[in-house]
Amino acid sequence: MEEYIRNLMVALKEHANPERAGFAKKYMREQCEFIGLDARSLRNTVDHFTRVNGYPEMEDLESFSLSLWELPEREFQYTVIQILQKLLKKLRKQDINWIMQLIVRKSWWDTVDGLAAWICGSYFRKYPEQIKPVTENWMNSENLWLQRSALLFQLKYKLHTDTELLGNYIERLADHKDFFIRKAIGWVLREYSKSDKQWVKTFLIHHDLPGLSVREASKYLD
Repeated sequence: MEEYIRNLMVALKEHANPERAGFAKKYMREQCEFIGLDARSLRNTVDHFTRVNGYPEMEDLESFSLSLWELPEREFQYTVIQILQKLLKKLRKQDINWIMQLIVRKSWWDTVDGLAAWICGSYFRKYPEQIKPVTENWMNSENLWLQRSALLFQLKYKLHTDTELLGNYIERLADHKDFFIRKAIGWVLREYSKSDKQWVKTFLIHHDLPGLSVREASKYLD
């Protein structure tokens, strides 16, 4: 696995673009370093690498993901998310424990949202019995990124959204002062309004939500 990671690092750094890296770092408010790959170059590079070298074995996926996650350049965290997306059907029930560690390490909206909506969303579809115990722990954690993930894991569920659970989590976070929580509330309501406008309208009428959340939620409402 060490050689696999080392070769993957080389493959990605072959496309280093210092100018783009500087722009990306500035755009992300100096939160992290970058190699300088745009989204397409990153996707193509990782796709080519995995075609040649395969994907990590499931028993190695945790160590692979955590090792890459600790590297300074953000593209390595994006690579983990891209590879996890290819292995969603193989995720095991216990994998949510280390996926949670990815959420709380080097946390910012770019990685957290990908993990929440794409990785956790698919995981909970596969293991629905895990939804309430896991996300309830996230809600009680006082970690805003875990709480944001508890809101966003249903982002792509459409009419399969558990509105009782969603409504409960929004109510409990409605007074949260952090921008990223308020934005997430509005985002998930806006997305669900594409499937059920009336539910979202009714929810907004009966709940006192922050202005940011309401503006986001109302984008597609009449």
